[in-house]
Amino acid sequence: MIKIIKNNVFLFSVVLPSLIFIFYQMVIASPRYETTTQIIVQQPDGSTTMDTSMALLSGLGVTSQQGNDSELVKAYIYSSDMLDYLESELQIKEHFIDSQYDFFSRLKHQNTYEEFYDYYLNAVKVEIDEKSSVISVFVQAFEPEMSYKMSKAVSARAEWYINSIGHQLAEAQLTFIKKEHADLQQKLQTAQHDLNSFQNEHNLLDPEQEGAALSQISYGIEGQIATKRAELTALESLMSNNAPQVLAAKNELNSLNDQLKREKSRLTNEASKKSINNILNAYANLKINLQLAVSAFTSSTISLEKSRIEAYRKLKFLIVVNQAKVPEQNKYPEVFYNVSLFVILLTIFFGILRIIVATIHELK
Repeated sequence: MIKIIKNNVFLFSVVLPSLIFIFYQMVIASPRYETTTQIIVQQPDGSTTMDTSMALLSGLGVTSQQGNDSELVKAYIYSSDMLDYLESELQIKEHFIDSQYDFFSRLKHQNTYEEFYDYYLNAVKVEIDEKSSVISVFVQAFEPEMSYKMSKAVSARAEWYINSIGHQLAEAQLTFIKKEHADLQQKLQTAQHDLNSFQNEHNLLDPEQEGAALSQISYGIEGQIATKRAELTALESLMSNNAPQVLAAKNELNSLNDQLKREKSRLTNEASKKSINNILNAYANLKINLQLAVSAFTSSTISLEKSRIEAYRKLKFLIVVNQAKVPEQNKYPEVFYNVSLFVILLTIFFGILRIIVATIHELK
């Protein structure tokens, strides 16, 4: 028996294993069907739907990094989250462990999650075209319909994922901006209310104009006083101090001085809260607060609009370049390729082994 084996080493080490492998590939191995779909990540061109200045303000029109988006899609398809989604929607584990398929191709019944995940990675393949950023997704299953369903589910879930990333960031930013905008709007309303209440309290439509009017009155009285003093001086040079005209002029001058004091007191009396100067100072502070509130509210409105536009700009979606179709012919196993490779490797191994044995005999 040993002599027969020695004389037929090539037969037992190459030919027989090759025949067994061919029998397995052609008769036993379960056919696997592959569905191919091609998708690409796109996002809307918001610059065509808004005013040019707003487009420049928001940064629209800048080329998006499609390569990064494609890599994100690829990573998510290969993730355990995608596996969990497919399991919850299609129960793919039951399909892959079905005992009607051959032992070496199917997923074993007693398996860990890690083994299931590794099996899933072998069933799904993702390729990215570097020039066009087109994502090709290849999904294998033992049944054509299951392969098709898995491919459709992967595409739909990947689209949900790429949208959720942009939406989460945009919503977080938009929520913060909306809160700040609401606070600034409340401050603006408060500043407007304070200014209106101040005007109503002092019965003044415009304290600045009122102060200007009072100043004008004071300047007018000072002019009258100067004129009356000149007149009194002229009368005193012609008449005695007790003359009726002189006394009348003095009384008028005293009245004008008293009136001037009252008017200046209205303007500059620091002890009085109703003095025009104090009113003007308070009014100026309220007006400055209102102007600051208006400026902050305007800036916040622009930021809010930018955030809304940014949320729209971050909206991305997957365009299906090549629709998935139910495969009609199994792609795997590739019998001719597998058998050819197996025979070549086995022959090479046999040749190396013969060289090693011959070398050992020579050394003896």
